[in-house]
Amino acid sequence: MKSETKKHKSRIRNGLWATFFIGPHSVLFILFFLFPVVYGIYASFTKWSLFNDPIWTGLANYRELLFDKNSIFHDQLVNGLSATIIFVVFTVPLCIIVPLILAAMLQTQQKFKKIFQAVFYIPSMFAVSAVMLIFAFLLSRSYGPFTEWFNFDLNVTQTQPYAWLALILVTVWWCIGQNLIIYIAALGGVSQEEIDAARIDGASNFRILRQIQLPSIQLPMLFTVITTTVLQFNVYGQPLMLTNGGPNDSTKVLLMSIQQNAFGSGVPVAGMASAMATILGLVIILVSAVELIILKLCQR
Repeated sequence: MKSETKKHKSRIRNGLWATFFIGPHSVLFILFFLFPVVYGIYASFTKWSLFNDPIWTGLANYRELLFDKNSIFHDQLVNGLSATIIFVVFTVPLCIIVPLILAAMLQTQQKFKKIFQAVFYIPSMFAVSAVMLIFAFLLSRSYGPFTEWFNFDLNVTQTQPYAWLALILVTVWWCIGQNLIIYIAALGGVSQEEIDAARIDGASNFRILRQIQLPSIQLPMLFTVITTTVLQFNVYGQPLMLTNGGPNDSTKVLLMSIQQNAFGSGVPVAGMASAMATILGLVIILVSAVELIILKLCQR
């Protein structure tokens, strides 16, 4: 009986400690994530202007967004989602491959490894507004130093394909630091004996990376692929501050239209904006699930 009583008290004590540590996070998760998500999905089925009570309209918002080609909201969804997908298709592979290559190179450079690691990571510490304002100044047609250095008279951020090129390169430069740290830590855990044995057998650095290091860091790679995809699908600050969605709305991503409809000038259409956000969320879930399946198949 005494043994069972001690076990029971121990379970209660462990449960209280678990509640103590998990409880605050759970409250914040419910208040600032779960509740907004659930209410946003509900709002997507309503006609709502933020100033009146939501009026239930069922699937009317989704029908207009997906099938009414005469609707301006349909055009915003198609154009915004297309721009977002273009951004994701180019930035996600670069934000995975570039830091992976840099991490592999830094593994062979022990003398200045910490210095280069800090140099590549520092940009990710800056706020998106600071980064985009700096590059908007550098690329400015009127007073930007790049136009003087390279002697060209071109509005880079308002001319395609240069606007996309600038947007993608600046984003990659800004984002690679976080994945780089993850890859450096993961590669540091790979057996050095296997790498040394492979080098003795005459294996090149590329072969060591492909046959020894990459199979050993599959879980960190899976994590970075999924999180990077979600992050880039939620792009907003870069096109807003660097290109302002131009030229001709070609870089106006879906989140810019969602923000404009929900909180822009005029009468807000928060219900329609919520429907757009819900569709974007479903696309992110679908793409992430496909990536997860593909990566797991590649591990076999």
